[in-house]
Amino acid sequence: MLIRHPRLRAILLTLFTLLSLLSLLSSPVSANEEPAPEFTLPTLPNNAEINLKDFRGRVVLLDFWATWCPPCRRSFPWMDEMHSRYEEDGLTIIAVSVDKKRDLIERFIQQMDPAFTVAHDPTGDIARSYRLRAMPTSYLIDREGNLVTSHMGFRSRDKVKLETEIQDLLEK
Repeated sequence: MLIRHPRLRAILLTLFTLLSLLSLLSSPVSANEEPAPEFTLPTLPNNAEINLKDFRGRVVLLDFWATWCPPCRRSFPWMDEMHSRYEEDGLTIIAVSVDKKRDLIERFIQQMDPAFTVAHDPTGDIARSYRLRAMPTSYLIDREGNLVTSHMGFRSRDKVKLETEIQDLLEK
């Protein structure tokens, strides 16, 4: 059907563009198994340093988040569940905060009390090296240190798919 009215055509084109962008945000983005960018970051609350290469041989769920992000808050209990379920099978979860203020992160950690590793990227350099586009975004990294997939946002309907991807990597 050809739409001749210019205003209606512009509205429909805008809607189509928005729907296309939403579908991109709600679906995983393949990372084509390229090497994950290396990093060294301080952890919270103890300020120990971690380096991604220290986790070779393990599957890593690397999650970028911020205290101001509601979906990030909802992801923490799920990540805790994944940590307790799969840590012994070789899963490591590293949640990297991009907040500037350390005290906000420390209060968040006290409230959530995560069992997994929380790190801090105050400059945003590590987030930029992963081409972070949305909050939260999680990356699955295989045992050899390659990016396998990424997920933007956190929705309840994605939990089963994310867990299946984790299981698949752990079985390899």
